[in-house]
Amino acid sequence: MFVGNLSCVCMFIGRGLASLTGVRRIMASKYNVVFVLGGPGAGKGTQCAKIVEEFGYVHLSAGDLLREERAKPGSEFGELIEGHITNGTIVPVEITCSLLERAMKDSDKNDFLIDGFPRNENNLEGWNDQMGEKVDLKFVLFFDCPLETCTERCLARGAAGSGRSDDNMESLRKRFDTYMNATMPIIKHYEGKDLVRKMDATSPPDNVFDEVKKLFA
Repeated sequence: MFVGNLSCVCMFIGRGLASLTGVRRIMASKYNVVFVLGGPGAGKGTQCAKIVEEFGYVHLSAGDLLREERAKPGSEFGELIEGHITNGTIVPVEITCSLLERAMKDSDKNDFLIDGFPRNENNLEGWNDQMGEKVDLKFVLFFDCPLETCTERCLARGAAGSGRSDDNMESLRKRFDTYMNATMPIIKHYEGKDLVRKMDATSPPDNVFDEVKKLFA
């Protein structure tokens, strides 16, 4: 009887230790991250939706998270975020990183597409300081598209009722200036690390995705 009880206790402890080991392994694992960059209207959101559907990644748009935070009643950052979005400038990195990290934790997943970030050197430094030890950056997915094409797409999106306060010519000029002067150097930085996977974003979305999915297969 005693031997039987002891056997049960040992089995219970063994299972508990195995469970604890599993928990520690999960806690020790890093988030898998793919940065998705490109000019306004390059098709980042469209391609991210396709990746989510086929490969199960979680799509986190830095811009969408900021817009959601801006729209929250009583948000302490709402007015600040609105000013940056309207002017085509970049929201302080501490805010963006905090929103991204919170969304990653809340998702209970491990594979993420982070769309529209990092957008400048300050973003990059802030991300490395706050999240560098918590993530494994797989690569940077760069959608290359001429500014003229991007402009046409954004204006058409705005005319169709996107509801975005930055889908207008005045905001687009500022956004393109930010993209060329601040974001392109970040893409060059990652090219130097052989982490950029460049896609021609001028093709129809399904054709672009035929090339994109080769990176995730």
